[in-house]
Amino acid sequence: MKYIFVTGGVISGLGKGIAVSSISLLLKSAGLKVAPIKMDPYLNVDAGTMNPVEHGEVFVLDDGTETDQDLGHYERFLNESLNKTNIVTQGQVYLSVIQKERNLEYDGECVDVVTYITEEIIKRVKEAGRANNADVVVIEIGGTTGEYQNIMFLEANRLMKLKNPENVIHAHITYLPIPASIGEMKSKPAQMSVRNLNAMGIQPDVLLARSEKPLDQTRIKKLSVTTGLEPEDIISAPDVDSIYKVPIGYENQNLTDRLLDKLGLKRKEKDLKDWREFVEKIDSAKGRVKIAIVGKYFSTGDFTLADSYISVIEAVKHAAWIQRLKPEITWLDSGKVLDGVEVLRKFQGIIVPGGFGSRDIEGKIATIKYARENKIPYFGLCYGMQLACVEYARNVLNLTNAHTTEIDPETKNPVIHIMPDQEKKLLNREYGATMRLGAWDCKLKEGTHVYKLYKDFTLSASRFPLVSERHRHRFEFNNKFLDQFMKKGLTVAGTSPDGKLVEIIELKDHPFFVGTQFHPELKSRPLSPHPLFIGFIKAASEITLK
Repeated sequence: MKYIFVTGGVISGLGKGIAVSSISLLLKSAGLKVAPIKMDPYLNVDAGTMNPVEHGEVFVLDDGTETDQDLGHYERFLNESLNKTNIVTQGQVYLSVIQKERNLEYDGECVDVVTYITEEIIKRVKEAGRANNADVVVIEIGGTTGEYQNIMFLEANRLMKLKNPENVIHAHITYLPIPASIGEMKSKPAQMSVRNLNAMGIQPDVLLARSEKPLDQTRIKKLSVTTGLEPEDIISAPDVDSIYKVPIGYENQNLTDRLLDKLGLKRKEKDLKDWREFVEKIDSAKGRVKIAIVGKYFSTGDFTLADSYISVIEAVKHAAWIQRLKPEITWLDSGKVLDGVEVLRKFQGIIVPGGFGSRDIEGKIATIKYARENKIPYFGLCYGMQLACVEYARNVLNLTNAHTTEIDPETKNPVIHIMPDQEKKLLNREYGATMRLGAWDCKLKEGTHVYKLYKDFTLSASRFPLVSERHRHRFEFNNKFLDQFMKKGLTVAGTSPDGKLVEIIELKDHPFFVGTQFHPELKSRPLSPHPLFIGFIKAASEITLK
């Protein structure tokens, strides 16, 4: 088995996840089986308990693992579903070692960070390769080189290279800034970044040089001299208008062949045809569609972040591009809607994504009311589906005090309530990895809009009308109110196979009004956009703004 470690230096946010995704795609296109791994230096066991503003979206896998958002990029680029072996956190590593010590599995030895922690890391890297039957394991080490949080991951990298040099290589992503006051690309930060890596006992085999513009030969030559790399191993990685163009930029500089040569592997095939066709659709998109994502996880200080809903944003793009449309996405803080719903008038489609808590919830409910009454395509995801039920109960069923018990435990009309098993867990403060997580089957109702969308756009129809979707929630629709809703025109378009859990709702006399208890965005891929997002974008594109 072969291994490629990927690190970043100078600053965070250089796109290690996109680099690993791109490298994995290129190796797959060469006919190899690839297993990408994210190694996160935080001491949380998983990403499930972290604030999305601080850490970004929590991405959920089929097996219910709550992971870093980079796993979403891996899946989207590879067009494959991953599993719990593809994520390793420092919290998992230390917890495992401590549990083994408590179980006397180290036979009474003094348990030190070296070598027990590094051995556990290496074991997990190899397990991921075996579990995924991989030819190559591509390991992303979180954080930046030179900080102490990821030292043990780098040490594991060094030890693997020391013991098995022909099977382990290292790709380092670094940054060459162009200071506005100077106007010249500076290579010194990149040089120091590699020097930091050298101080850890690691010499990179490939340098991915990020910058606003492509590197010139002067910079490449200077980096080659100062880092000890061949010029051909310094890959220019300039800013691009779409992350999906990164693999093609790498391929055009022969990165795939350089990696294969260093690993002693031969190309079995050369197939980026589907990916190139997909990128061509991005460039040839002409029409525009204006979409608002109304949520609360957007701001940090004076800056606006989209990472909290990155899978939603990418799913919108996938569905728009396949229809030769350019999505214009606006991230709208739900609190602003309370100042006046006229802020929504410039959008052809509205999404209320998942989330938790009471902050600005009335802004979301006002948004849903506006979309329903003004026939604007609406897509509610998880919390967005639950709040659509609250809005409908209040304004159509005239249950004025209707609410979710997550926000108002004493409401007289709990149209959304906690799942029985979840109530016990919360009482015991069991928060980590305890929600309804992972892929669960949903049975579609024939004759509904969503039934037709899934039938038309699902690639594998062997289990239809059963579809598998990923969940992350503690609350659900209260079936005591089901008859009232249905009598007033709300359609349950999908349920759990036993019919006990409402999974999808829709309204008939509306261009598109759909809410899902699950997160369809987690299964959208560039080469296979999600059916519901395709339907939403199509409906939105047909709305004429006044």
